[in-house]
Amino acid sequence: MKELLVKKVSAAGLSVDSLPALFDEEKIAFQPIDTVNWEEYPYRPEVQFRIAHTADAFLLHYKVREASVRAAAGCDNGRVWEDACVEFFSVPGRDGIYYNIECNCAGTLLIAAGQGREGRQQAPQAVLDGVKRWASLGRESFDERIGMCAWEVALLIPYSTFFLHDLHSLDGQIIRANFYKCGDNLQTPHFLSWNPIDLPQPDFHCPQHFGTLQLQ
Repeated sequence: MKELLVKKVSAAGLSVDSLPALFDEEKIAFQPIDTVNWEEYPYRPEVQFRIAHTADAFLLHYKVREASVRAAAGCDNGRVWEDACVEFFSVPGRDGIYYNIECNCAGTLLIAAGQGREGRQQAPQAVLDGVKRWASLGRESFDERIGMCAWEVALLIPYSTFFLHDLHSLDGQIIRANFYKCGDNLQTPHFLSWNPIDLPQPDFHCPQHFGTLQLQ
């Protein structure tokens, strides 16, 4: 199981488009999302992420280079996993509830919570609106563009995003999490993970295969 130390930083008054520069300043390294878990989906785009936390939020920065991109989901809580999509799944509490935070290359989000794949509760729009987003390709939806493309997204995810919990500080906590890259409806579908998944078919809703984050 992979483990990652998550640095605590100060981001007071910082705009979300400045997050990449903050990560550079804090010398926070990128981590690869490069595990191909299923032989029938061998394509491995170049994907990396870096993560930090503040007193009341997670900060995430993804960088991707792949053979095509798509951002067809035009509104939050749509089918973003069918687009060029990066994902952060985590278990912030002690009750087994995990959250999926999925973001396509235009910064459109899907956020839901529950203890399993079925019966998940989607986040209200007010919660989604609280997540600040920056996308290098812009925030407008678009159909698939064929050809090598590099793109980035940055997210400032306040702890209020974890809407079934009342989180105030995660300092010193160890939480279980995994990071993914997918594109179900791209010309070359793929399903990459940070921590390996030992299941027969593609499935990201598997907290038993999450790694761990140690928050400073």
